[in-house]
Amino acid sequence: MITLQSIELLSPARDADTGIAAIDHGADAVYIGGPAFGARHNADNSLEEIARLCEYAHRYHARVFMALNTLFTDTELPEARELAFRAAGAGIDALILQDMGLLMGPLPDIELHASTQCDIRTPEKAAFLEAAGFSQVVLARELSLEEIARVRARLSTARIEAFIHGALCVSYSGQCYISEAMTGRSANRGECAQFCRLPYDVETLDGQVLAKSAHVLSLKDNNQSANLEAMMEAGVNTFKIEGRLKDIQYVKNITAYYRGEIDRILARRREWQRSSLGVSTFTFTPDPEKSFNRGSTEYFIHGREYDKPYTLVDIATPKNAGQPVGRVTDFGPGFLTLAPEGGVSLANGDGLTYFDDHGELQGLSVNGVEVLRGGRLRIALRFKTTPAGLSRGSMLLRNRDQAFARLMAGRTAERRIPVDACWESTPEGFVLTLSAAGECASASAPFAHQTPKDAEKNRASLVANLMKTGDTPFSLTECAIDFMGETGFVPASIANDLRRRAAAALEEALVRAQPRTGRAPVDEAAPYPERYLNYSANVANAAARAFYEQHGAKVLQAAFEIVPVKDAALMTCRHCIRATLKLCPKMLKAFPELLEAHDRALFRPDDLLLTDSAGDTFRAVFHCKQTPCEMTLVAA
Repeated sequence: MITLQSIELLSPARDADTGIAAIDHGADAVYIGGPAFGARHNADNSLEEIARLCEYAHRYHARVFMALNTLFTDTELPEARELAFRAAGAGIDALILQDMGLLMGPLPDIELHASTQCDIRTPEKAAFLEAAGFSQVVLARELSLEEIARVRARLSTARIEAFIHGALCVSYSGQCYISEAMTGRSANRGECAQFCRLPYDVETLDGQVLAKSAHVLSLKDNNQSANLEAMMEAGVNTFKIEGRLKDIQYVKNITAYYRGEIDRILARRREWQRSSLGVSTFTFTPDPEKSFNRGSTEYFIHGREYDKPYTLVDIATPKNAGQPVGRVTDFGPGFLTLAPEGGVSLANGDGLTYFDDHGELQGLSVNGVEVLRGGRLRIALRFKTTPAGLSRGSMLLRNRDQAFARLMAGRTAERRIPVDACWESTPEGFVLTLSAAGECASASAPFAHQTPKDAEKNRASLVANLMKTGDTPFSLTECAIDFMGETGFVPASIANDLRRRAAAALEEALVRAQPRTGRAPVDEAAPYPERYLNYSANVANAAARAFYEQHGAKVLQAAFEIVPVKDAALMTCRHCIRATLKLCPKMLKAFPELLEAHDRALFRPDDLLLTDSAGDTFRAVFHCKQTPCEMTLVAA
């Protein structure tokens, strides 16, 4: 039974095979897009594939969530509703939703989860969604431990889901309209153009240049591995890895890494339990640095810490620069020599990067490696030209480890459910009973008992045959054998037959016993925490408007995607460009030396202008007096 004490590791699945790999590597649940409306362009899956994933996941009592979390037009809403029922028929355990219009009509009797696109930042919003029938709420990534705890205190039965790893949106999710405004591609409909990853020139309103071609909106990647226990204590139940567009190697590695981190906590803290069955073993050592990342940040999990350096972005690049491997000692057409960092080895196919004289990230591919005297490495490069912008002493980084990639391409994990076996002799023959997770199943066979020539050898052979769990999800941990006197001879054919039949029956019993939760109760009179709603409520259809009005809110504006709003806040962020450029007035107390580099007037929270390479200009507005402080971007 999924309770508030059940801890769940939730992994992304681009497709069914990736979802199955996530289960094998320790995920308690996976989330996947369906045939449409999944908020990730090019990540659609057929219901047949989703059914295959569900069948596999349910062997381990793991759950499958389907994202149905875009905004719908009036004409799309009936299709989305039909898809919800078809998905439930395929076996999914929950729907992840953003558009409240779906709640104004029939839905399948399964859990509803409120997407992070619902912009859940306050206890009041979370409590309302619980009253509206959501069993799980995905909190905004920006929330601190203290804010999470306040949300938990307002909820009764709904579980809290929070992101712990992967890419970060710079805007509050569901509150980014810059892609729609500039390209007609809506982030709320799964087609974000990622303006946050572009370089910008930053200027004051009077034209003073503060940064050139800087990635001031491109956040580093989320990594909460050091804060998992604190997040559990604050009330998080489901720990979510971002990445429905990531490849299978990323999902394997990151899932396995967090499986180990969470299991170490659960081994000490018995008040929490894992939510699914089975133990995963790996053929590799999980390492998040081996997978795509933009560097790591804990973001705002500890709140805004003005007495610490602000390191949320890498203004040089939004790409995966990689990990340092050594410094260049020489280079020329088609080669370079490297003084490697301790313990580093390179291989053909490795990807290397470096920052050139202009601070731009450049890439190289290793075509051969020769060990020179003194331990230096001579690296043959794929292209026989001199690497542009490289200098002696430049640090090289590796963003593709070919040996690790080759290892991860094969089978890298096995997940087994521990099973106890009891073999008994009866007057009619033999009975094998297998038990796991409170369920048991038996198989029997008639046999005319015989006394074995070698009783000890016979017993050992029987145990060996029972251990052959093969392609079942089980592994034998205990085996009790009860023979009647000396009549214990067991042919291998009978032992194997009973093992196969008992295992199949136990697997069916476990699937039937998996807790399946229906839709949570709904309070149709629960008041929405805001009285008047503008475009930021993302009301895209008449049913959504009726939902909010039923709960006492008046919708003043349709969603930005339906009716664009002049001078709208295109992004709303806790990230701060002033802090990135070391021009935050609240940091001066802890870092008075900043005044040595800049005039005090620059620390006034005046607006700044951001201009991209296409000439589009945006005004960054700083709301320093708010708690927490925020930044908004509007078209300039």
